[in-house]
Amino acid sequence: MKYTADAQTMNAIDRYTMETIGIPSMVLMEKAAMKVAETVAEHIGQSDKVLAVCGSGNNGGDGAAAARLLHEQGYHADILLAGEEERASEQMKAQLNIARNLGMSVYNSAKICEYTVIIDSLFGVGLKRNIEGKYAKLIQEINESGALAVSVDLPSGVDATNGKILGIAINADYTVTFGCQKNGLILFPGCSYAGKVIVADIGFPRAVIEQFGKNSFYYEPDDLLKLPERKWRSNKGTYGKVLVIAGSEDICGAAYLSAKAAYRTGAGLVKVLTPACNKAVIQSLLPEALVSAYESGEVNYRWLKEEIDWATAVVIGPGMGMSQTSREIVLFAIENVKKPLIMDADSINLLEDEEKYVINDEINHNTVLHLPSNVILTPHLKEMSRLTKLPVEHIISNLYEVAMEYRSSYVLVLKDARTIVADKERMYFNVSGNDGMATGGSGDVLTGIIAALAAQGMSNFDAAAMAVYIHGLAGDYAVDKTSRYSLMAGDLIDALSYVL
Repeated sequence: MKYTADAQTMNAIDRYTMETIGIPSMVLMEKAAMKVAETVAEHIGQSDKVLAVCGSGNNGGDGAAAARLLHEQGYHADILLAGEEERASEQMKAQLNIARNLGMSVYNSAKICEYTVIIDSLFGVGLKRNIEGKYAKLIQEINESGALAVSVDLPSGVDATNGKILGIAINADYTVTFGCQKNGLILFPGCSYAGKVIVADIGFPRAVIEQFGKNSFYYEPDDLLKLPERKWRSNKGTYGKVLVIAGSEDICGAAYLSAKAAYRTGAGLVKVLTPACNKAVIQSLLPEALVSAYESGEVNYRWLKEEIDWATAVVIGPGMGMSQTSREIVLFAIENVKKPLIMDADSINLLEDEEKYVINDEINHNTVLHLPSNVILTPHLKEMSRLTKLPVEHIISNLYEVAMEYRSSYVLVLKDARTIVADKERMYFNVSGNDGMATGGSGDVLTGIIAALAAQGMSNFDAAAMAVYIHGLAGDYAVDKTSRYSLMAGDLIDALSYVL
């Protein structure tokens, strides 16, 4: 598990490290400069010309110090001070003084096209307003120069908190970020400007990072060790029972994909509850699954309660359709399932007009979701739009803010190319997966993975976060065997056998 930080959190880490722990700012700056200089030196030759394009803040000081270290190693390295020196931070003034004492060239203007390598240290995590005027022109010139661009902490113009582009941003080949990963380097569109991201340790104490940033993170392969333990002496009851309430009249593919994914992720027993017309197909496609069927329009709620009580975790929604029968089953499940309830697809769509759960707050002019704490809600962008009445375009552009606004005691899995999992305390950013997974049935597979992990005892948040990560790993494995064009949802299920 690796921590992430927004701008506010990173500033708090920086300030606490200096003011409370007592590590001087110049010490951190020198270590940051060393990491940047190392990265640049790994990718250039002695004939290259390096220009550190610096703002007047401490981010500029990092870049100026990196240029000085490269100068001392024999590289041609100059400094362009794009900001006003009289308004520079004390650390930046000190770095400029050191550079001049060593005979380095410090310019107020330079021909970018004369340099083959640019160290971008114009703006750091504190940037909040759009870049305009001479700075926008300078960034455009850098982007058009063809030079290798190495950004300090994050590409200038990328919002550290949400990945938005503040007018214009550096298209970096490498970004050397300090202490921990930044949200804006994970989320779109910021991640597409960052190039290869290197998270560098420059001396922020781990205890400080954990204190301020422990509730925001992403997973790496080693985190698969957090999966529920398989015991030598066990049986099918040991690993939970998943009930998949899914499908509608002659539509059973989603139910099948979700159920099979649950089995592939270790669930001991999986039962599909579906209209009777789907029973034979499910039994043929997945003989390992139990099947419980009902006639359309005729739901025995006593029987349904017994099926729900049998389960350790319940999936509801895939392929259910928007019929009145489906609506009644969904509402009954919300009221009666006391164990993890993974809501997907039509179970989300059916909530749209249910005022008990989707409340229009006329005072604050927004929508409030009031769902039980055992719910794991897994909307894609359009489903989230239906629930919240927010335009899809707004959600795409404000994924982080929407996740923050709608996180609560339930778990929200807001699905996108960079899925966010959130509850009222924690936030997980997913970094696995690829565009080949943008195919029908992919979400159904995810619900089955979440349910299997919840059924095996993981908390709702941990099950959702780990499932999203595993789902992406399966997609990454599958594209290596197929391609981004030909990947199908069934390939993700097959890949689970290799990534778990």
